[in-house]
Amino acid sequence: MDFVEIVTTRYAAKRFDGTPLPAAEVERLLDLIRMAPTAYNLQPWRVVVIPPGSERAALAEAAWGQAQIESCSHLLVFCANTALEELAQRLEERLLAGGAPAESAADFAAMARGWIAGLGEGRLAWAQRQTYLALGNGLNGARSLGFDACPMEGFRPAAYAELLGLPETLVPCALLALGRATDAPRPKLRFRRDELFLSAPAAALA
Repeated sequence: MDFVEIVTTRYAAKRFDGTPLPAAEVERLLDLIRMAPTAYNLQPWRVVVIPPGSERAALAEAAWGQAQIESCSHLLVFCANTALEELAQRLEERLLAGGAPAESAADFAAMARGWIAGLGEGRLAWAQRQTYLALGNGLNGARSLGFDACPMEGFRPAAYAELLGLPETLVPCALLALGRATDAPRPKLRFRRDELFLSAPAAALA
């Protein structure tokens, strides 16, 4: 399946048949998610993988009873990771372990730390934006592997954090339900290109 087909046939499935996806296929998807781009390569996100057979009644209740939660095979909880200083340190260590010169690794990590320091109270919002890049890989990756997915923001993040026992540095921001859909996609409704894309004013480019 080429990329054009992936993005034009992907849709948000509302109900799944409940059958477990092959573990090997889910592992392939997790690797596709892992390849998502992030600024400074900090990868400020974590994904909680909830496998088939898990008790999800409380999770469904915290998502206003949406059917996807209990009918999907796997439920992925995408969390923004605000422990950015720790990530910068880990990244420097990985660069060194990969053979990068010590000075280059230190310089890159220093740039990342400077960026982090400048975020101030905006670090959560920044980490959330990075997390959505990973979510995009999950959406299109699922379709590329032949199964269905539904991105979801309709849930109570604080309730999910409590139910999953997450530290305060991990903030749930999106769900991705995975499985075999039992509903049918509707025709895609999108705004026209001229409603979405703007030409830069010539004066701004002078």
